[in-house]
Amino acid sequence: MGIKKESNMNDSHVYLIGSGIAALASAVYLEKETGVLGKNIHFLEKDSISGGALDGAGDAEKGFVVRGGRMHEKHYECYWELLSHIPSLEDPTVSVRDESYDFNDRFVSNAQARLLKEGKKVDVSSYGLSFKQQAELLKLTYVSEKSLGNKRIEDWFDQAFFETNFWYIWTSMFAFQKWSSLAEMRRYMKRFIHLVSGLNRLGGVMRTKYNQYDSVVRPMKKYLESKGVKFEMGKEVVDIDFNLGVDKKTATVLHLKNKSEIVLKESDFVFITNGSITDSTDNGSWNTPAKLKGVEQSGAWKLWKKIAQKDPAFGNPSPFCDHIDLQKWYSFTATLKDSTFHDYMENFSGNVDGTGGLVTLTDSNWLMSFVIARQPHFPNQPDDVKIFWGYGLYPDRKGNYVDKTMAECSGAEMLEELYYHLNIQEIMKPITEAGKVNCIPVAMPFIDSLFMPRELGDRPEVIPKGATNFAFLGQFAEVPKDCVFTVEYSVRTAQTAVYGLFEIGKKVHPVYDSIHNPKYLLEAVKAISR
Repeated sequence: MGIKKESNMNDSHVYLIGSGIAALASAVYLEKETGVLGKNIHFLEKDSISGGALDGAGDAEKGFVVRGGRMHEKHYECYWELLSHIPSLEDPTVSVRDESYDFNDRFVSNAQARLLKEGKKVDVSSYGLSFKQQAELLKLTYVSEKSLGNKRIEDWFDQAFFETNFWYIWTSMFAFQKWSSLAEMRRYMKRFIHLVSGLNRLGGVMRTKYNQYDSVVRPMKKYLESKGVKFEMGKEVVDIDFNLGVDKKTATVLHLKNKSEIVLKESDFVFITNGSITDSTDNGSWNTPAKLKGVEQSGAWKLWKKIAQKDPAFGNPSPFCDHIDLQKWYSFTATLKDSTFHDYMENFSGNVDGTGGLVTLTDSNWLMSFVIARQPHFPNQPDDVKIFWGYGLYPDRKGNYVDKTMAECSGAEMLEELYYHLNIQEIMKPITEAGKVNCIPVAMPFIDSLFMPRELGDRPEVIPKGATNFAFLGQFAEVPKDCVFTVEYSVRTAQTAVYGLFEIGKKVHPVYDSIHNPKYLLEAVKAISR
């Protein structure tokens, strides 16, 4: 059903709804591969800033904020290939991919304090799985996804499984919950089986030099703008009209919030980011908690709900956005004009910043984790300023020290709870009293929405059957075998969309198939039986 590249694309306009990594990747492929002119590629973005879930903002005075960071690994075939074409901001002779590879060669993940209990390191040399639990884990990789339906993880494993080192490492690293989709956990086991032996020290995990907004989004945006691509910010698409025939589906009109509309010509296309894990987020402050918002304040969810009513092929957003209490969590970013915390953690853990990764407090009522990235984490971060990020998976529980739920806590109270678990309240008290610390909490109502139990068909195909001029992008479009909550998944949807709608003779990179490599399978079996 593709349009041939040789046909004259000079008159074709492409509209990208949203500007996350999937849409940014689509624009790169469109400009490079299809003959669509850069000036005819338009981002229609509700917010004032692009990048979606790849974010990072702030300064030393107001405080820095990262809502969350995406972990990478070397077998993100689509993602790294994409970034090989994007010049680094700091050295345009080097690609973002090579800049990242060089950074990860110098700062290798080897967490020496992955789990803590009562402020002390937990021995994670064993995953602590019983023989029955090991068997259940391996069996999960061999059953069909279809047979699992919308089962939850807790439907498969016994309750003791959720007290094992393996689960604490898994749940904190990937943000799976007991009630998350079993089918998604199966995909993770199959897709990342080559990492299982090193999960206890975060082996194989890669990161970008700075936060992902500065390391990935800004270079991509600069590259696209140099090609004439237009970023139209503050433009929210609230509805799309379709001509739905027996065997053809064609998008015809985009309706914007300001009552204007874009009528699509026969040669135009629209790429729709349906759903968003960072929609409706809210920042609190040192003194105030973040507010929990919902679908009403969102853009992507309301749009998807509206168009999903028009055709079953457009998916079903309800499983992903109608259960905020099961899919929300809260994160926080601390900015410190002092190195005491970072010095303490370096001495305690044995990891210099950028090599330790996630530290999880297993006895935290909030199941709090935090990570110290390589400093500086922002290009505009002064040498004497340090930052770290953390999050809690159970924000409706009261703290072990602070007599409030995490959701009710200000930034100051979140740090108090963290200091209590690390037994460093007295060390940090003078720094707090001197006003050298800021902490900004963030409420994220949809952050775990992509892991919610779902049926086949709830996520629409990237190019629904019969679609002539539109595609779905991002975490809520269906890509067989690959794993949501990864940048690779988003970029794969972009490749699938562009290579499918335009006949350019290219195939989507295959998903890295480590599950069929006997070496990795054997290593994984050994690791889970330790």
